[in-house]
Amino acid sequence: MRLPYRLLPLLWLSTPITKAADLSFNRDVRPILSDKCYYCHGTDPNHRKGERRLDTPEGAFTEKDGVRAVVPGKPDESDIIARIFTTDREELMPPAKSHKTLSETEKATIKRWVFEGAKYQPHWAFTTPKRAGVPDGSNPIDFFISKALTEQGLKFNTRELPGTLLRRVSLDLNGIPPTADELESFEKAAHQDFPKAYADVVDRLLQSPRFGERMAIEWLDAARYADTNGYQMDALRMNWPWRDWVIHAFNSNMPFDRFTTEQLAGDMLPNPTQDQLVATAFNRNHMLNAEGGTIAEENRTKNVFDRVETTGTTWLGLTMNCCQCHDHKFDPLKQSDYYGMFGLFNQLSEPGNVDKRFGKKSYSDSYDSLYMVESPFITLPTPEQSEKLKAAEAFTKTQESLFSPNLTDFHSRFKTWVEEMRSDPKLIEERLKAELDRRAVSTAKLDNYKDGNTKRLLDQFVKLPGNEEAAEYKKHLDTARTEEDAIRATIPHVMVMRDNKKRETHILKRGNYETLGDVVQPGVPAFLPALPNGSEANRLALANWLTSPEQPLMSRVIVNRFWQLIFGRGLVKTPDDFGLQGALPSHPELLDWLAVEFRESGWDIKRLLRLLVTTQTYQQSALATIESRTKDPENVLLSRGPRFRLDSRIIRDQALAISGLLVEKIGGQPVSPYQPDGIVEEMSFGKNRYFQGHGNDLYRRSLYTFWRRSVAPANFFDVPARQSCVVKPYRTNTPLHTLTTLNDPTYVEAARAWAEKLLKLEGDQSRIQSAIYTATARHPDEREKTSLLRILEKTRQHFSSNQEDAKRLLSTGESPRSNTLEPSEHAAWTTLCLLILNLDETLTR
Repeated sequence: MRLPYRLLPLLWLSTPITKAADLSFNRDVRPILSDKCYYCHGTDPNHRKGERRLDTPEGAFTEKDGVRAVVPGKPDESDIIARIFTTDREELMPPAKSHKTLSETEKATIKRWVFEGAKYQPHWAFTTPKRAGVPDGSNPIDFFISKALTEQGLKFNTRELPGTLLRRVSLDLNGIPPTADELESFEKAAHQDFPKAYADVVDRLLQSPRFGERMAIEWLDAARYADTNGYQMDALRMNWPWRDWVIHAFNSNMPFDRFTTEQLAGDMLPNPTQDQLVATAFNRNHMLNAEGGTIAEENRTKNVFDRVETTGTTWLGLTMNCCQCHDHKFDPLKQSDYYGMFGLFNQLSEPGNVDKRFGKKSYSDSYDSLYMVESPFITLPTPEQSEKLKAAEAFTKTQESLFSPNLTDFHSRFKTWVEEMRSDPKLIEERLKAELDRRAVSTAKLDNYKDGNTKRLLDQFVKLPGNEEAAEYKKHLDTARTEEDAIRATIPHVMVMRDNKKRETHILKRGNYETLGDVVQPGVPAFLPALPNGSEANRLALANWLTSPEQPLMSRVIVNRFWQLIFGRGLVKTPDDFGLQGALPSHPELLDWLAVEFRESGWDIKRLLRLLVTTQTYQQSALATIESRTKDPENVLLSRGPRFRLDSRIIRDQALAISGLLVEKIGGQPVSPYQPDGIVEEMSFGKNRYFQGHGNDLYRRSLYTFWRRSVAPANFFDVPARQSCVVKPYRTNTPLHTLTTLNDPTYVEAARAWAEKLLKLEGDQSRIQSAIYTATARHPDEREKTSLLRILEKTRQHFSSNQEDAKRLLSTGESPRSNTLEPSEHAAWTTLCLLILNLDETLTR
């Protein structure tokens, strides 16, 4: 029974109501309610306590059992105030068992909000973005950043040094550092006319083929792209033409609305091209289970779950997966909304299991030779592969014609042999030893020699006495088929989207594919604008809806991720959650201005990035003043240039580029560079193996490294597992990073090759000068030169006395080494180059 207010402790009445600044429901109040209250008093009716809602004004203001949770303007009559201030554990909210508590500041904020009228606001991310006014002649980005800085008594930092700025923008837009020649040329031009020199550099970087490769890195993370299917078997797949499509799309500056539409629904466009079909592989990048005992419909359902959740994260910034089993606890997303989206992806003609296998058929051999795909898919042979396959198919047909008509008696006896076993099961045990062969008897299609069970029985029958002639014919036929399969296995079979099933969509209770609930119609979340009028509810309508002017989320979500790519952190630091539990934007007016600008510019990606990197905000020095570090410790306000650890894939590419080993070739099959022994075997109980590549394959950009879904490439750290969609970068700094960049063959070999280039210069001073300048885009000071020369001398002494150590170091990697270099001198410089590659300044953007 509820206690009357007069008997509750009235401690809360003594809490002062301060009015130091404007109170915002979105900024100040909703985050408290969402974090501490909505779990039990939010959108999910099945989890709601006391049938009381606090996430809507109707729920908060309505009287229930003589009590109103919130009485606007009257905190002394509001149950929420009594509950959060009481010392009675039975009445306290949040309850002790929730392990959530409100600070005194949070209590005071809620009290003030009620006192000032308890005004609710729509969640900022669920309203259509609008441009705020910007003074004429102002750079909009710099205007909003400067405004926030001024409010905190801060101002822009000085401009970064030209060389450091060139390195920054080169790594951001191309993922490759500038060469020494490019640095010198830019510094000279910048000295004469900085704005023109910098604008020219930005345009050059945006037009470089490297641009698409750099942009693709994060998009492949979001798309959970990998070169294998996952699970224990983790067999190969060939969806790499989609990866190449992404690179080309960025390089050609495909408008982002078209980039979205082709990936979500390219197959639904009028007369879709091959490229548009390949684009739809975005939603076939999910894991694929081919293990024995799996249930096709369960697999298919998981695939559709994955598409809904990936689409929700990538384009909407919503945690859709929460609604697979129940209404969202915090956001206005219902379970029916989730399955409405499910319905948009539920018509694909996928069987739910692997239906095409290439390579070895025996699982006793390595799975590495298994290449598995699931329908629907398209084949993408080169002209040469097409010719080879055509010839192989013709030869196979010739062998089939020799085997079938010429052996009438043999075929008749084979059918009789099988029919005898079907009529007398005892004969099965006598004639067939293998369990799989025995199972094949009842299901073999005797009029179809391509049927797997028929082929299994035929293999046994030809071994019997009297079938020698047939065995010889069959041997030739098997050889022809093996050669045909080998050619077919080299041709990419790209899994794509194609709807030709009419499935009714049900809510799946607890997400169980077997437990069907109410029927739902395909659609989008009800709290957001509806699909375009007159459009059929399908994936194409979804794509058009995402890119429509009324859609409040997509443009914000995407510009936030581009901002994150350039500045290291998004304006919303939770790029995967724009819901009520996500972070508030640090600069909301700027985020909305950019969202509208991106849409109204025709979704021009290069224009957006040019806008970002040409600002004063971007060009600031990363050196922090005491005032900046005190008032803006995490650089949220951007009082200085961002400084952060480079992505491990870019660190590797940088080492290859500096050394001169980098092989720049766009696209193609994945490559297998150096990797420690045993990692793949350990993760697959010895069934998979890693076959290292050679030659140019060792020096391609990291984007092309073969990515096994069960274990990421060993020399990549802080990268997603590629088993699900990830849009937020991980950044850590552990000894494991250093163990990799100091010992992995890629880095040691890069240091060796770089040292060989440096040894062509005259004198230690000039070599050190060149090395530091190339790696860090600045010249070393005298103290640094002295330290490096001292290290160099120590390593020279060591390798002079330990020639075997020098030879062992110089034998790392497959690239050739000049025999004209004295080993101990080359080893000493290799050590110094490896040190420079591992400087914090080199590993940092």
